Amino acid sequence: MKFQVRGKAKWIGGIVAAAVIVAAAGTKLVFYPEDAKLAVARGTGPSPTLPPPNATLMPTVNIAPAVGWPKGAKPVAASGLNVAAFASDLHHPRWLYLLPNGDVLVAESNKPNSGDRSVGIRDWVADKIKGRAGAGTASPDRIILLRDSDGDGRADVHSVFLRGLHSPFGMALVGNDLYVANANAVMRFPYRGGEVEIGEAGVKVADLPSGINHHWTKNIIASRDGSKLYVTVGSNSNVGENGMAVEQGRAAIWELDRATGRMRLYASGLRNPNGLAWEPSTGALWTAVNERDEIGSDLVPDYVTSVRDGGFYGWPYSYYGQHVDTRVKPPRPDLVARAIVPDYALGPHTASLGIAFSYEAHLPPQWRSGLFVGQHGSWNRRPKSGYKVIYVPFAGGRPSGPPVDVLTGFLNSREEAQGRPVGVILDSAGALLVADDVGNVVWRVTGGSR
Repeated sequence: MKFQVRGKAKWIGGIVAAAVIVAAAGTKLVFYPEDAKLAVARGTGPSPTLPPPNATLMPTVNIAPAVGWPKGAKPVAASGLNVAAFASDLHHPRWLYLLPNGDVLVAESNKPNSGDRSVGIRDWVADKIKGRAGAGTASPDRIILLRDSDGDGRADVHSVFLRGLHSPFGMALVGNDLYVANANAVMRFPYRGGEVEIGEAGVKVADLPSGINHHWTKNIIASRDGSKLYVTVGSNSNVGENGMAVEQGRAAIWELDRATGRMRLYASGLRNPNGLAWEPSTGALWTAVNERDEIGSDLVPDYVTSVRDGGFYGWPYSYYGQHVDTRVKPPRPDLVARAIVPDYALGPHTASLGIAFSYEAHLPPQWRSGLFVGQHGSWNRRPKSGYKVIYVPFAGGRPSGPPVDVLTGFLNSREEAQGRPVGVILDSAGALLVADDVGNVVWRVTGGSR
């Protein structure tokens, strides 16, 4: 079934109709108030094209229903690369972390099963939409350990490493302390090299803002010297429609001092920061940010950017620097005046999540000086965007050219999602690993002909 709305529809009636259709089994939900007028490439790079906003009464909803991979199918790798399953039969794998001995941790996670909540019919419908896109399953709330003990490029050890978590996402090991960013807190667990399971209870290091389930994913990365942790916290809303009081401490990256447990705001105005990585040549912290929705298929580009200590990046009052979002009341021209322009746009609504610098990759030379980005894929754009892994070349610590596709084919010919890439890392052999939370696979990308 296709439900199409054009022109001046009543917002409440339309959104209720959307809820009915989304809830119906086996249906397909598509609203087309506004098609894209620009190619994704126009919204990509250091100076993206930003057309006038178009806040339609009904947002464009163009979902790729999650169907998974047919038997024997896999993504399409770029020329000179090969892709194969490193591990399969996982349960909503979202994020990846490499341990010093080469073991790979996989956070099997989804939105919180309890504790967090949605607000109003709009968020309820959004939850239904996410369910159709593959995010409707209960959160496994665990971390899996994968080990390739025979070096054949496929994990032969698959162990439940940690269980009983609360929508875990980011992970970071400092010495013998393994930190896990749950949806509501940073936890610390004792780690001994080579173990395949941690049976000891964790210790809560710091509470994190939670409670409204708009952006639940919390990522974490350790400083180079291990003294600090940096934690991402997404917003509670699209553009502050739940009130700014509930956004306290959100849309931000926090710095956590390991010795004292003190937290300070490191950067703000970042609607939903996810991936974190240190650029090797400059030592700068980079993040991938999902920008706002519902002002057109061509707005707003998601982006990667270096993160300045004390920097403000606009949300919710402005986007991509000082482009004011007139939906936000009251306006804050004082904040807009100091909003930082991000370094590199990744295209509108691509849902770019995981990032990994490729400088240590054991891949052909053209893939060894840049940034890999996992693009989970759009719901608020026609035609769809994202649903692939891309590579952004770097030179001198900065993006230096247009992105190049690494893995494609996550959408089939019917525009259904066979897979959706999320976290990306390099493994101990320098191959690229990609978590696919719809295909329930971790893919491994190596050099060599297909």
